[in-house]
Amino acid sequence: MNWGIFDFKEVLTTSFTLFAVIDMIGSIPVLATLRLKMGGEIRSIQATLISGGLMILFLFLGQEFLNMLGLDVQSFAVAGSIVIFIIGMEMVLGLEFFKQDNNPKSGSVVPIAFPLIAGSGTLTTIMSLKANYHDVNILISILINCVVIYIVLKSLKWIEKVLGPNGMIVIRKFFGVILLAIAVKIFGTNIQNFGK
Repeated sequence: MNWGIFDFKEVLTTSFTLFAVIDMIGSIPVLATLRLKMGGEIRSIQATLISGGLMILFLFLGQEFLNMLGLDVQSFAVAGSIVIFIIGMEMVLGLEFFKQDNNPKSGSVVPIAFPLIAGSGTLTTIMSLKANYHDVNILISILINCVVIYIVLKSLKWIEKVLGPNGMIVIRKFFGVILLAIAVKIFGTNIQNFGK
């Protein structure tokens, strides 16, 4: 453990890095789609706590945790990319792969907490940040991002009202294409080392 000392610059850098990787703002159309599938409700506190817990777990036990399960980061990334790809396909084509799940408990965990929020990219980034920054500053930046996650999840209905039905359709299809591209990139990057 590299606890070190509190450093505002480090907190700022790691917070913005995680904010960009988690991309809660860009995920709004995906989250809105999933909210409808889950009976119109996302458990904001549950999704925030689970995604935050995963990030903190990976900060301290990331490599050891994967080794214990006999997994590697590539396997995590490939699995996450497949789920993200399917969600992107739904958004762009208007097809339905995931069945309606009126239980917000399960949907708030998968695919919202993982892989959308605390996905392979986020968890890998946290493990990478450990090489250059102190654990205490990364931990603070994770907690800051958890507050942002909670606010976005809690404000989904309001954001949807502001955008309107047509705005949501346009944004959903646009971000669906972006999601597909991200999934393909994650898959392509990690499939070469998959299972090695």
